[in-house]
Amino acid sequence: MTTIATWNVNSVKARLENVRTWLADSAPDIALLQEIKCETPAFPAEPFEDLGYNIAVAGQKGYNGVAILSKRPLEVTVDALPGDPDDAQARYLEADIGTLRIACLYLPNGNPPGNGTASEKYRYKLAWMDRLRERAADLLVEDHTVIWGGDFNVIPEPVDCHDPAAWEGDALFRPETRRSFRSLLNLGLTEAFRAVNRNRNAYTFWDYQGGAWQMDKGIRIDHFLLSPQAADRLQDCRIDREPRGLPKASDHVPVVLTIDGE
Repeated sequence: MTTIATWNVNSVKARLENVRTWLADSAPDIALLQEIKCETPAFPAEPFEDLGYNIAVAGQKGYNGVAILSKRPLEVTVDALPGDPDDAQARYLEADIGTLRIACLYLPNGNPPGNGTASEKYRYKLAWMDRLRERAADLLVEDHTVIWGGDFNVIPEPVDCHDPAAWEGDALFRPETRRSFRSLLNLGLTEAFRAVNRNRNAYTFWDYQGGAWQMDKGIRIDHFLLSPQAADRLQDCRIDREPRGLPKASDHVPVVLTIDGE
């Protein structure tokens, strides 16, 4: 069995003790971290290396940033999403780990989306999703066993939101966003959580404001997408809510995937 966790930690330095404790207790074989908010050389590697992890980082000062931690050797294949050489935002990292191609991503938020005419931020989100679909299509043609994990900033369906009406018009829930996400799935990918948790309300993000956590007003925006070869090995996918209740918590929680084999 192989366990893979994805977690938007909302600053790896600010949440270092929470993240390290969770990794020590849960011991996933691979961990994908998003929104680390530090440059690559500034990533606090030692506390994770002490837990037995090899580390790859694509960082950016103060914003964005992704990292892959693996207890097995890893080889980085791509450290930025192909398709736009001028895109300087650190949002994508891909590596070979054993028989798996693992991609860690932090998809753009896109808000505010704009009124009538799409805003620059929303156009960037949709263009990024187009590039992701192209990358996924290329990897599928190459017949890799691929797992994409991360903060997709997409609420796929109304069941993934505490109050769909409250999110109408938001970049995470707009029809264009959801349509683009479905186009990814239509390549032949499997959304792991929904594959094993049909029609169940479950969230991965709760805002810091308005008592969202206390009233369970959440949304599900952190996902695993699996190539057909990876989907054949799917055993479980669960959300660990416990870290959200800790002091200095991230506003996201880990999602943990279990697959057969290494």
